[in-house]
Amino acid sequence: MNMEDLYRLLRTGHVQAQGIVDTVAYPLLVLNESLCVQSANRSFFETFKVDRDETIGQHIYQLGNGQWDIPDLRLLIMDVIPKSTAVIDYEVEHDFPGLGRRTMLLTARTLFHPSSASHSLLLSIVDATDRYREDAAKDMQFGELRHRMKNLLAVAQSIARHTTTEGRSAEEYRDDFLGRFDALVEAQDIAFAERNEANLGALLERILAPYTANPDAIVIGPGVAVELDSRALLSLSVVLHELATNAAKYGALLVSGGQVRVSWQIEEGNCRLRWMESGGPPVTPPATTGYGTELIQFATAYSLGGQVEQKYRVGGLETEIVIPLGSASRPG
Repeated sequence: MNMEDLYRLLRTGHVQAQGIVDTVAYPLLVLNESLCVQSANRSFFETFKVDRDETIGQHIYQLGNGQWDIPDLRLLIMDVIPKSTAVIDYEVEHDFPGLGRRTMLLTARTLFHPSSASHSLLLSIVDATDRYREDAAKDMQFGELRHRMKNLLAVAQSIARHTTTEGRSAEEYRDDFLGRFDALVEAQDIAFAERNEANLGALLERILAPYTANPDAIVIGPGVAVELDSRALLSLSVVLHELATNAAKYGALLVSGGQVRVSWQIEEGNCRLRWMESGGPPVTPPATTGYGTELIQFATAYSLGGQVEQKYRVGGLETEIVIPLGSASRPG
């Protein structure tokens, strides 16, 4: 084999090797013992928006704006070639020119040359920014799910404790408990809906939907958009369900022509919700506090951190609930 054939063979092998390397989706660099770039694949040039002239022959710490000149990385890479070890997924976070703040994972391995005592270094670079962000988002969503489930179980437990069994049949207890629990389910659906649906108006519509056979029986708002967190949704759903159930049993929703008007407004960092009944049977203050009223007061005070006031006017029950926006909700 003459020199021309040998040169052609070597060139063909080099072209094939470069072609193979160029098919790798993530950036690759081949560094010599002095950590200067001997070769780079197409992905490296495209990812970091550089060309061959400013890359090949350059020291790795001089590439770009010096993003690889990191003391810890220097120590790790200097150990790879002389000790035949490897650096696996070393994390580099940096403001890369043309890319912005990114998180890169570097893996460095020694390349052995059987015919030569010299060693080269293969450096692969994987952009893990999107994966890290997705993982962080999943962790946050999982934490939120755990928080919501904890709240759901706590409210369900509270409902069970405040649904009295004294002087009532098992069927009556079951119906009352399931009615309140259904309100929780409705609120939970809203909590897992799109963000702009998890608001006070949507909760009112869902909870009061069973009582709207007569379109004039329920009048909601309008009011400013107020987004609610999951705990506020669950607790407030219990309160609204209790008010609606009482109105259907004893108040404005018991008779034809009765009406419930619900409105709310923001005042001094609080959401002030008003429930006003009219057109129902004459109202008289109860002689004792019933378990339904106790549940309303408990959910408002301990779960929402708010206050509730009920006025038993002859023309209809009036309920005002004040919820601090800082802890339970905020204006949309």
